[in-house]
Amino acid sequence: MSKSVEKTLIDRRSIRRYERDAISNDDMQFIYDAIRNTPTSYNGQQYSVIDIDDPVLKEQIYEITGQKQIKTCNHFLVFLADYNKIQIIGKAKGIDKIPFAGTVDGLIVGIIDASLAMMSALVAAESRGLGTCCIGYTRTASPAKLNELLRLPQGVAIVCGLAIGIPREIPDLKPKQPQSLIIHHNLYRRDDMLRELVEYDREITIYNETRSGNKSDNDWAKHIISYYTEGENYHMGNALQKQSFLTHD
Repeated sequence: MSKSVEKTLIDRRSIRRYERDAISNDDMQFIYDAIRNTPTSYNGQQYSVIDIDDPVLKEQIYEITGQKQIKTCNHFLVFLADYNKIQIIGKAKGIDKIPFAGTVDGLIVGIIDASLAMMSALVAAESRGLGTCCIGYTRTASPAKLNELLRLPQGVAIVCGLAIGIPREIPDLKPKQPQSLIIHHNLYRRDDMLRELVEYDREITIYNETRSGNKSDNDWAKHIISYYTEGENYHMGNALQKQSFLTHD
C-alpha cells in the first residue's frame, strides 16, 4: 500500500519492532532504485550500501551494537562513505593517488552522500507502508569489528545503519522543535531562543512521561548532552584514519 509524499514525510516515526514477514522483492527493488537515484556531490556517488538479510550476520551485528531491531528487521542496510570505487578506476587510468578521500571535506562529502542515500531509502520504504529505524551505533559501537565483519576495504567507512521491516507497532509521534527554532530566514537567528528551547524541553519531558510503551523521566537537553558526553569516548578519528580518511588537511 503506497502513501502520499505528505503522509510519508509528516507521519514518519522510528519503528523498533517488526513482524516476521518478508518484504516483497518489488518493494526492495523500489528502495534500491531510490538509493541509486540519490543526488550526490559532483555525481561522484561517494557512497555504497550493504543490504543485510542474513539472520546470522544480523545477529552478529546485534551482538556488537546491542540494537535489537537489527536482528528483528527484515533488511538491515548499512550506508557507507566510499572512495574505494573511484580509487579502483583511477588507478586503472594511471591516477595512483586521489588525495580528496583523506581530507576533512572528502569525509564530509562521503557522509553527506551516504546520508542522502539513507533518506532516499527511508522515504521509499515508508511510502510503501514499511517501518524504518536509523541506527547510528552501527558507526560508533565498534568500528574495527564491524569493518572486519563487513570486509570493508580502505577508503570505505560506515556512516549509519537503517533497519527496515513490516511494522509491529505504531509508536506515538515524537515532538520536534518548533519551526521557529528550525527554520531561519536569510540570517541565523541571534535573538533570545531560550524561552522556546525551555518550552520544547518541557514538551519532551511530558511526552516521555505519558507516551505509550516504555515511559521515562528524560528531558531533552540533559538527555542529548549525555549522548554527546558518551561520544567523547568513541575515538572516531582513529577509526577513520585506519580506513584512509582524515589522513591530511
